[in-house]
Amino acid sequence: MAAPTALQLEQTVDVETPELVVITYSIAGIGSRVVAALVDLLICFATMAALTIATVVLELPMRIGTSAFGRGGSWLIAFLVLAQFAVLWGYYVLFEGLRDGQTPGKRLFRLRVVREGGYSVTFGVSALRNLVRVLDLQPGFIYLVGLGSMLATKRSQRLGDLVAGTLVVREEVRELPAAAPARSRARTGADERAPVLQTQLSEDEYVVLGRFVERWGSLEPLRRAAIAQQLAARFAAALPDDDRGAAARLLDLHERERQARARGVSSRGETGAGRERQALIAAGSPRWRAFAGRLAAAQRDGLRSLGEQGVRDFVAEYRALAADLARLRTAAGGRAIGELFQLGRLVAGAHNLLYRDRGTALLGAFRFLFTEVPREIRRSARPIALAALLMFTPAIIAATAVIRDPAVAPRMVPTSMLQRADEGVRRARNGEGYIPDPQLFRPVMASAIVANNVQVSFAAFAGGIVFGVITMILLVANGISLGAVTGLYVSKGIGTLLLAFVAPHGVLELFAICVAAGGGFLLAAALLLPGARTRRAALADNGRRAARLLAGSTLLLLAAGSLEGLVSPIEWWPLEGKLAVSATTLVLLVVYLLEGREPAGATAPGDERTPSLALGPVTEPRAP
Repeated sequence: MAAPTALQLEQTVDVETPELVVITYSIAGIGSRVVAALVDLLICFATMAALTIATVVLELPMRIGTSAFGRGGSWLIAFLVLAQFAVLWGYYVLFEGLRDGQTPGKRLFRLRVVREGGYSVTFGVSALRNLVRVLDLQPGFIYLVGLGSMLATKRSQRLGDLVAGTLVVREEVRELPAAAPARSRARTGADERAPVLQTQLSEDEYVVLGRFVERWGSLEPLRRAAIAQQLAARFAAALPDDDRGAAARLLDLHERERQARARGVSSRGETGAGRERQALIAAGSPRWRAFAGRLAAAQRDGLRSLGEQGVRDFVAEYRALAADLARLRTAAGGRAIGELFQLGRLVAGAHNLLYRDRGTALLGAFRFLFTEVPREIRRSARPIALAALLMFTPAIIAATAVIRDPAVAPRMVPTSMLQRADEGVRRARNGEGYIPDPQLFRPVMASAIVANNVQVSFAAFAGGIVFGVITMILLVANGISLGAVTGLYVSKGIGTLLLAFVAPHGVLELFAICVAAGGGFLLAAALLLPGARTRRAALADNGRRAARLLAGSTLLLLAAGSLEGLVSPIEWWPLEGKLAVSATTLVLLVVYLLEGREPAGATAPGDERTPSLALGPVTEPRAP
């Protein structure tokens, strides 16, 4: 039996299961999380390096003017650019979503991300916690913000965990002690066949003696002898009366006490339910050890590897262990005994394995993007409107100021844009477009634009966790830049040149940025105006809503970036044609936003279903 002090070093969190049993998760420490993160970073860097080398090798013919490279090579480079972006932002989301909360690094060190309540993470939850990583890794890429958050919170949660309502837990399951074999008592004269009602030592005394036995080999001989004399004087009534030294008699006493407890004998002084503790442990240990092996196999290979009947047996055993845990917790009387901790690990591991979402991934993703996301955008009209106000109001003011006095433009517009506007006068006079049409490079340009715009939306979203300050700064700054550039082109009489370029993608891009920023304001509202909820609960609830908004923003930016790279630069398209593209995107956007309208009395989009207990790989999830 492990000493309580060892267990008390564990940072734990209690969760009540649907079976009304309290299980305890061990919170992963900062050290193990850092080491796991380093492994993941090495994998990401290696993948990024390989993609970079491939991009350079393929791009070299284009740089030296080899026309044989062709459009196929351009599309390949575009794919590689998007692949690098996907590795940077999608590595954690993909692995945690597909591997039930485990990246390769976490799997190596037996860590797992779970939702508060012990449920497995979904793609949406994983995306939410990892997109806030842009703030956690600050300053630079050294994760000081994330480490500070983990040190400041009781559950070692970084900002992403707080937003997503997740925990990182350890899945280490300690081996349960085997039943003690019978041993002769010839030296002490004890008769093992005689009925024993209670042990000679109380539980606290046995713990003290156990600590001494555990440290036996690490103590210096003189120190060991001194402690042995003190313990021998304390346990004199229970020690065998023979000529052996104090240390030998203490070891024999510990062995007799251990075997008695393994046979189910209660500790001296125990009353009520506490008298049943050792009997529960003795009767249940063989079943618990057998279940630990099945659990390890299921965690490694998945529940489906057990077969349908195997899953049913696994669920029945889980229920039995949950009942054992409830009885043992009552019998323990608040003591942090080793068997209680170990049994809790088994029940927690099985709970996390059984209570998970098992819907079809493809159909679930389609429903999420085209039903839940439009609903959430409509529901979140107010924060989205606030984002639009913060961006377009400064834009209008800046545009008006530059049109009235073009001399103020250098204060708000970078030098490169001033030079582009001067060049635009010549291009408009010659009937050319806003920028040279990079026909061969259009796919590369589109992929780079998509990656940049999506990262901007991620920053606007994640900035909400800082009470919305960063989100507001980004909106106002982008609004001033947008308005100043527009005013500069209008003041030079070439406003239509800019309009012809912006029209095809502008509707989707601007709306998408406002949607992402609206998600950021939902996070800020959870911190500033939680209402009757705790801030943690409000942050988790609003975080789920914000994740839908960010998913919708990303979808829109993918379409907008493609238009900006492939359609907007075309010089020979007339303004009317590009305005027609803009009108088409507006109509399609309205149609998209009207998707997934709820019938009367439908569940609000923010409500979450509790995952059910799956009784088999070919059956529908059902509650136990």
